[in-house]
Amino acid sequence: MESLPTPARVRLPDGSHTYAYINPGDLPAQQVPQIVHQHIHQAPPDRTVQRVALGSGIGAGAVGASVYFGPLLVAAITSMAVSLAVAALVVIAITYGLVTVVRSVGGPDGKAAAKNVRSLRRR
Repeated sequence: MESLPTPARVRLPDGSHTYAYINPGDLPAQQVPQIVHQHIHQAPPDRTVQRVALGSGIGAGAVGASVYFGPLLVAAITSMAVSLAVAALVVIAITYGLVTVVRSVGGPDGKAAAKNVRSLRRR
């Protein structure tokens, strides 16, 4: 049986020591550190919540919920706002039509109704 050569204690370029079966002269000379240009960009808004959740140790369920329910919540609120705007437009149109009809009827009843509407507006 062949015996292995005794390992040499070698000092690595980073300053640490190790035992190796190689000639220390075969190790590469210390190299000049390379400069790495790293471009850091801001995450898109939809990924920010995920990264915050993952970074704070929240589980995958919370990340999945934020990905699924975030856009769903925005869509629901937008839909409600559009519905309310349409309802307000309908109320304005009906009120305008009613006031126009009452004023155009003329006669004592129409004038009295228009006078009542004007007095209600002043209050």
